[in-house]
Amino acid sequence: MGKGHIPGERYLYTRNNTLQPHLLFAECQEADRKLHLPPKCCSVRSNLAFMMFLGFAVVYGLRVNLSVAMVAMVNATNGQPTSNGSEEKESHTHMLFQVPQYSWDPETQGMLLGAFFFGYLFTQIPGGYLSGRFGGSIFLGGGVLGTAVLTLLTPLAAQLGPSWLFALRALEGFGEGVTFPAQMAMWACWAPPLERARLTTFSGAGSNFGAFVALPLTGFICNSLGWPAVFYCFGAGCLWAVLWFILVSDEPRTHRRISDQEKDYIINSIGSELIFILSETGGSHGWSVPLLPMLLSVPLWAIIITQMCANWSYYTLLTSLPTYMDTVLHFDLRQNSFLSALPYLGAWLFSILSGVLADSLLEREILSITTVRKIFTLVGLLLPAGFLFAVGFTGCSSTLAVTFLTVSTTIGGISAAGVFMNQIDIAPRYAGMLLGITNTFGTIPGVLAPIARSLVGWRNVFCLSAGVSAIGALVFTLFGSGRIQRWAVREHGTDADREH
Repeated sequence: MGKGHIPGERYLYTRNNTLQPHLLFAECQEADRKLHLPPKCCSVRSNLAFMMFLGFAVVYGLRVNLSVAMVAMVNATNGQPTSNGSEEKESHTHMLFQVPQYSWDPETQGMLLGAFFFGYLFTQIPGGYLSGRFGGSIFLGGGVLGTAVLTLLTPLAAQLGPSWLFALRALEGFGEGVTFPAQMAMWACWAPPLERARLTTFSGAGSNFGAFVALPLTGFICNSLGWPAVFYCFGAGCLWAVLWFILVSDEPRTHRRISDQEKDYIINSIGSELIFILSETGGSHGWSVPLLPMLLSVPLWAIIITQMCANWSYYTLLTSLPTYMDTVLHFDLRQNSFLSALPYLGAWLFSILSGVLADSLLEREILSITTVRKIFTLVGLLLPAGFLFAVGFTGCSSTLAVTFLTVSTTIGGISAAGVFMNQIDIAPRYAGMLLGITNTFGTIPGVLAPIARSLVGWRNVFCLSAGVSAIGALVFTLFGSGRIQRWAVREHGTDADREH
C-alpha cells in the first residue's frame, strides 16, 4: 500500500480527538497482537453480550405476544374460522377460564397491533442522546422493566376498551424505545473493533430468538390457560432487569469484577480518548452534538433510508404473520404460533454467523469495513425480497408460503452485520444517538405496515414489502460507508475544530 493511499474507514482516534490519517487500522491490529489478549469466552464483555441477548429476547417477547394473542382475543364473527378442529378446544378454554373475546374489526386490530410503534417513535432519539450522556445501562434496564410492568396490565386495558389498550401498547413502545440506542451506546465503550460485529450481532440476535420463543409459547398459553395468562407470564421479564442492574456497568473502568488485563485490552483497542471522555462526562459525548453535520451526512441518510426499507418487511411479518396464517392458510392457533415463529429461528442463527464472518473478514484484512457492510446489506435485503415476492403468488399453498417466508426471514438475518450496525462504524462517539435517529425513522414502517395490511390484499402486502426492501439494498450499496466521519471525531468548540 502506497503512502498516498489512505482508506478513510481506517482512521483512528488520537488523544486530542482529531483524525490522524497516517494511523491505520492495520497498525492498531498489530498493536493488539503484541498485547497479551484476554480470552473472549467468559470475559466480561462476552457476559455483557449474553445479558443483552436475554434482555432483547424479553423485549421482543413483550412486543410480539399480542400478535398471536389477538387471534384468541377476537371472536370468529369478524373473520374466517380456524380449522382442524381447534374451534371446539378454544371454546372449551374460553368457557373453562371465562376468557373474554372482543368484536374488533380488522381495522381496529391493525391499529392495536401498530399502537406499540406510536410510542416507540418518540423515545428513540432522546434515549440515544441521554444514553450517550449518562451511560446506557440505566436506560436499557429501565426500558425493559417498565415495559414488563405495563404488560401485566394488558388484560385490564382490553376489558376497558380498544382505546385503553391502544394507549397501553403505546406506553410500552415508549418504554422500549430507549433499549436499542442504549445498547449501541454501551457497545461504543465495550466492543473492541475486531470483535464489534460478533458482540453487537449476538446481543441483538436476542430479538429474533425472543420472537422465536414467544410466538409458539403464546399460542400454547392461549390454548392451555387463556390469553390473559400470556401477559401475566411475560410480565415476569421484570426479573431480568433486577439481574441487569446488579451485574452490568456502563463502561470498563466502572465495572467491579473486570480484570485489569481485559480492561486494558478494551481501552487500548477502542482508543483512550473515548474512555477519557467517558470519565469526564459520564457518557460517550457531552451535552452538545454536531446536529448540522449529521443532517448533511450522506452515509447517515443511507442508513436511515435503508433501515426504513428493511424494517417495512420485518414489521409486516412481525405483526401480521399470525393473522395471515389464520385467515389465509387456516392453521389452528398452536400450528399458527409455531409456524409464525419458525422464520425467526433462522434469522437468529444467520445474524450470529454473519457477525462472526464479518469480523473474520476484517481481522484478516480481506475486505474493508465499507465493503463488508455493503455486501452483508445487499445479500441480507435483496435475496429475501425475492422470496417475499414469491409468497404473494403461492395462493393457498401452505407449504410453499411457509417455506418462502422462512427462507426470506432467515437470509434477512445476514443484514445484522451490515446496515444495522453501521452507526458505530461512522461515528462511535455518537453511536447511541445515531441509532436513536435511524431507529426513529425505521419505526415508521411499524406504524404504517399493520394499517396497510388491513387496507390491501395479502399479495400486494408481500409484493410491496419486497419492492421496498430492494430499494433499501440499492440505496445502501450506492451511498453507504464504513469510514469514520470527521464530524464524529473532532471535539467541537476546540481550537482544533476551529482550524478546520
